[in-house]
Amino acid sequence: MTYSVAAVAIGRNEGKRLERCLTSLIGQVEKVIYVDSGSTDGSISLARSIGAAVVTLNTSVPFTAARARNAGFAALEQVVLAKYVQFVDGDCAVDQNWIKKACEVLDTQSDIGIVTGWRTEIDPVRNVYHEMIEFEWHRPVGDIRSCGGDMLVRSDAFAKLGGFNSRLIASEDEEFCLRMKDLGLRVHRLPAVMTYHDADMNRFSQWWRRTVRSGHGFAEVGRMQPGHFVAERRRMWLYGGICPAILLTGLATGTWYLAVFALAAYIFNWSRTVQGLAQAGLPLAQAAHHSVYLTMSKVANMQGLLTYYLRRWRGLDMQIIEYK
Repeated sequence: MTYSVAAVAIGRNEGKRLERCLTSLIGQVEKVIYVDSGSTDGSISLARSIGAAVVTLNTSVPFTAARARNAGFAALEQVVLAKYVQFVDGDCAVDQNWIKKACEVLDTQSDIGIVTGWRTEIDPVRNVYHEMIEFEWHRPVGDIRSCGGDMLVRSDAFAKLGGFNSRLIASEDEEFCLRMKDLGLRVHRLPAVMTYHDADMNRFSQWWRRTVRSGHGFAEVGRMQPGHFVAERRRMWLYGGICPAILLTGLATGTWYLAVFALAAYIFNWSRTVQGLAQAGLPLAQAAHHSVYLTMSKVANMQGLLTYYLRRWRGLDMQIIEYK
């Protein structure tokens, strides 16, 4: 069976990862659009050599993944009428069986607007950052509330929604999923590998900035969709805002019981996280290690929240927060 499906890949200085991404789409889709966000590493010439049509974004406007995906879809509409579009980030390779599986679902279930699957890390044991990201990718299957940016989407539904919100610098994919559900269409995850991801994360500073970006997304999308990211924002305020304030107050004033109280709250959060990860299948030692970072992540998330509100208060553009 031949499927009317195209792909939009986005990237910025992805190098070999982009080559792996675009090559993985050959033979699976009828057209590939690559959208470049100001690369300086030869990504544009590489994409053209592989056979992708290239769209380059205007550098005078702030880059966002949402803006790039929308530009790719707009360019796609000009050259091919695709029933479905696979969106993929340039640091991901698409599994050779994914497009066929996902298209079969959309062909047979008209009430599904988005099909996604699992990401998996190419090198999941390189370091603790890759371990955490690998664990993060494997989410429950079936009907879900939202998913990441790798997804197969009905073109007509995408057009009806006006695509992604190009103003969002993070969590734009989840916000898009929420609007898709408002349209009356389901978001569905298959129990299959969709993409192979290369986090290429080797430093604490990279992990911290990625987590700051997540907090920015929690704040921005949470303001737009009050019912979403509720638990994340609650934890962010408690362990990223209130507890640090109590701890610093206790240390600054010599009120030691306040400092002890704050530290006890962090230990409680860490222990609960260890228990949850262990129940989810992680070995105890690994769960304990990951939980140290996940406990710290609330502070980074809070930094992202404050960054968002400061930018909004000052009327500034929401610039992307890069970690690579």
